[in-house]
Amino acid sequence: MKHVGSYEELASFTSVKGNLGFDTVFEAVFMIFGPRLNIAQRYVDLLANTGIERGLLGPHEANRLWDRHLLNSAVVAELLDPGDRVVDIGSGAGLPGLPLAIARPDLQVVLLEPLLRRVTFLREVVAELGLDVEVVRGRAEELWVRDRIGERDVAVSRAVAALDKLTKWSIPLLRPGGQILAIKGEHVFDEIHQHRRVMASLGAVDVMVVVCGANYLCRPVTVVLTRCGQQMRHKPARVGDRKTQ
Repeated sequence: MKHVGSYEELASFTSVKGNLGFDTVFEAVFMIFGPRLNIAQRYVDLLANTGIERGLLGPHEANRLWDRHLLNSAVVAELLDPGDRVVDIGSGAGLPGLPLAIARPDLQVVLLEPLLRRVTFLREVVAELGLDVEVVRGRAEELWVRDRIGERDVAVSRAVAALDKLTKWSIPLLRPGGQILAIKGEHVFDEIHQHRRVMASLGAVDVMVVVCGANYLCRPVTVVLTRCGQQMRHKPARVGDRKTQ
């Protein structure tokens, strides 16, 4: 993990490095997944077949599942403590939650996703891979979701929403002092500048940008890291009735 404070510094880490290629990706896969590499490979196969067939990923993603999706997600484990209770908000096809659960079986992972077809896929994958992962169909802003999931140590997300919405959804699901980890792109500092006041009003503190996988990925991963303030936690509004899981 590298802490960065400007676009110039970020560019020095996240620009594609010309001397890194297949060998580096191959080595990174072994480094991150180790003895659970066979489970990661089965997940890739499910994404490449069932995931694409059901429209959870575009067909053009089939050839870059390892570097763009699994490694991109799993390197966030650098920021997690042993045994952390993690919720993946808007999990979609299971990213980043499933790669984290595969790479780090010590984590307690919940995948939160509102769409039925995605939830169906996630439950099939969890069963097929034999993972100790819970899949919940619901939205983070629903009160019953907070009751079901409890106070988590970490809320992770990838390409779900802007930081103001992510903060609003994440804070009620976190314990005081818990972390929000949002995988973001190249305009991360502009987004922080735009939403910092709203984030602070919702209880987010210590907003920073960090880079994961800087030593072994062709394109390291940019993450916004912020924490839930010890004293300021907002309860979500009650939205709808409790859904059957």
